[in-house]
Amino acid sequence: MLGKLKQFKDLREQGKKMQTLLADESTTATAAGGKVAVTLDGNLQMSGCAVDAELLNPNQKIKLENAIKDAHNDAMKKIQRVITTKMQQSGDFKMPGMS
Repeated sequence: MLGKLKQFKDLREQGKKMQTLLADESTTATAAGGKVAVTLDGNLQMSGCAVDAELLNPNQKIKLENAIKDAHNDAMKKIQRVITTKMQQSGDFKMPGMS
């Protein structure tokens, strides 16, 4: 039981280290020909969203919604790659029972 508690504590500390390491990372993705841009930080929080005024027309509602989703999904994929790379480079993020 104490071993499991230590593993949990170690895992929690590793998570905090990774959160700190990733805090300064960010990525931006665009959609709709660059008219929508979404920025995500290393903690997967949206830190920015820019929309060209042309897409704010009520007739462009569906196009705008789709562009936001597309940009967000692309940014999510990019930041996940950054996170994976940072985890591999740090070398000290290990899950108990995983090699």
